[in-house]
Amino acid sequence: MAVKNAFYAQSGGVTSVINASACGVIETARRHPESIGKVYAGRNGIIGALQEDLIDTSLEAADSISALRYTPSGAFGSCRYKLKGLDTHRAQYERLIEVFKAHDIGYFFYNGGGDSADTCLKVSQLSSALGYSLCAIHIPKTVDNDLPITDCCPGFGSVAKYIATSVREASFDVASMAKTSTKIFVIEVMGRHAGWIAAAGGLASAPGCELPIVILFPEVPFDEAQFLARVDEMVKQHGYCSIVVSEGVQDRDGKFLSDQGLRDAFGHAQLGGVAPLIANLCREKLGYKYHWAVADYLQRAARHIASKTDVEQAYAVGRAAVELALAGKNAVMPAIVRTSSNPYLWEIGTAELKDVANVEKMMPPDFISEDGFGITEACRSYLLPLIEGEDYPPYRNGLPDYVRLANIAVRKKLAGEFQI
Repeated sequence: MAVKNAFYAQSGGVTSVINASACGVIETARRHPESIGKVYAGRNGIIGALQEDLIDTSLEAADSISALRYTPSGAFGSCRYKLKGLDTHRAQYERLIEVFKAHDIGYFFYNGGGDSADTCLKVSQLSSALGYSLCAIHIPKTVDNDLPITDCCPGFGSVAKYIATSVREASFDVASMAKTSTKIFVIEVMGRHAGWIAAAGGLASAPGCELPIVILFPEVPFDEAQFLARVDEMVKQHGYCSIVVSEGVQDRDGKFLSDQGLRDAFGHAQLGGVAPLIANLCREKLGYKYHWAVADYLQRAARHIASKTDVEQAYAVGRAAVELALAGKNAVMPAIVRTSSNPYLWEIGTAELKDVANVEKMMPPDFISEDGFGITEACRSYLLPLIEGEDYPPYRNGLPDYVRLANIAVRKKLAGEFQI
């Protein structure tokens, strides 16, 4: 089999462990020089392919690539850019194939969420239709944990660990001040339609460390009266209350409480600002003093407190993507398969992209408590293994010592610029 180059790109919001997947891809490819030549990375995600702005990862030293495993964010740059349908925007896909042909690329590894799975599938379909031999593999990534089939999504476990830790620590803080000051602490977390990250906040309260926590899930329509009654009950019983609210909380009509009326590049409502809304509601209706915070980028960038399980799984799906490609698989995604919860055991399986693309996995009803404001034991059993273990990065002068790659560009071979 002729040696072909590979293309790797990162898509959408980055995570604290997406670079571990990149590390898995590049290190595994380097172990197979008989099949894979160079690994080119797209500068700023798929845009790098469209604009023929490729990075030659072969010019990076082995220890720099290895250090990606400990480095947060997207080492090559990511983007929120969704390729539209093949029928209406065929030129975009043809451009990808044109660039791949010019640089002798036979492997396409796309690291992202549901929209990325859809793009990967379409690229596979078009390359086949055009008679161009291309192996397209999607690598799962999303802090929202909303991809189907895979037991969990790389990136989620570390966010869950960060949120559970932050809610516990902030709850200790507000408890100490509640007698004469703050009684309500509100933290806003990511999660547009699925409440997995919000659910992680429920892990902060555990046997031997019981804490008054109220969770607002996207899957549960917001009922103001019931919410205020629950918060008031918590404060009167414990003296304070911590509230974890997902950015995607909706009212009974399905409208986001925090909808700013804007749309991102994927056409999704741009959310944010639900924490102060909820905090003000508690003050106006209940009279309680509050503090609020928005986890925002901090939750997905916190590599210093990453879950060891998450890091290992992120690397494993990157490695498996290359192994699947070498085995001749196409239009598939390496998926995490839980074989046991106690003890927690997992392995890598395979999912067809047609079953993954544009499908969101919501919180199961039996993971949400009957009153709608907490998690069940079933949810706790699912979540706890995903935040297990510490995998600290190296430190220098008291700070994490992260790598910055040289990201040297590949010489362009095509004339003209492609407009995106």
